[in-house]
Amino acid sequence: MAAMTTPVTRHADPPRAPFLALSALWLVVTGTLCNLRCTHCLNASGPDEPWLAPLDGATVRRAIAEAEALGVREIYFTGGEPFLHHEIVALLETSLAVAATTVLTNGTVMSDALADTLSRLARGSRYSLEIRVSLDAADAETNDRVRGAGAWQRAVCTIRALDARGLLPIVTATEIAGDAEAHERFRALLAGLAVAKPRVKILPVFPVGRAGELSGARLSDEELDGFDRAALQCADTRAVAADGVYACPILAGVPGARLSEGDLRAALWPAALFHEACVTCHRTGATCRNA
Repeated sequence: MAAMTTPVTRHADPPRAPFLALSALWLVVTGTLCNLRCTHCLNASGPDEPWLAPLDGATVRRAIAEAEALGVREIYFTGGEPFLHHEIVALLETSLAVAATTVLTNGTVMSDALADTLSRLARGSRYSLEIRVSLDAADAETNDRVRGAGAWQRAVCTIRALDARGLLPIVTATEIAGDAEAHERFRALLAGLAVAKPRVKILPVFPVGRAGELSGARLSDEELDGFDRAALQCADTRAVAADGVYACPILAGVPGARLSEGDLRAALWPAALFHEACVTCHRTGATCRNA
């Protein structure tokens, strides 16, 4: 299927971000395959045939090995919904032998057995395993308008299950409602769930996927004058998807954003800041990483 993204007109000579070193590797492990169809999903994931295919296990292992040779420090599993991948546990074990590893999940497909397995993996690894659980509101009614009926309750059950096993989940939300007190509302939710160390990450809405209402805004060299471009996540991040390697997970699958057809080393060159999402990163200082 064709990419479900808004067509982007790429400027002839957009500004670029330098490539410094590979600190973070993102693996779009399930492509756009997901059990939910969130209204703001940045890559238009859902339960239909994915327009961006899942990665096979061999490709994931090869990318991890290439990243290890390049000195990677963090590895992120995303999608779609990563826990729908039939090899996810084995792939996490491979990743945890190399670097600190994070899984971004909607929290609706977690079972007690899987939570037990993740806990064993975390305890047996020299590197940390982080689980980020997506919620878009601290109350079920608001959240489920975005994510679907029952999504909030299932995600909250996952948060409880992970915390009970010492995995200290990170609640990750998107600023879809413009709630200035969202961070505190989520912390209060976690405190109410008896989570000992509440952790919350809030991201801006990016103009891609189902939220892709582009205004035409683009970065220019003049606008970036005096700005440290090395502060952008694409200066030390690469994302591997089924159709190639991208500068960041936000633009995985976006026409014009691919840096190589699959070779990680071949993608280690300055990335063009041609998309409106680059404006969001510059304006907000956003990073998809845990930091």
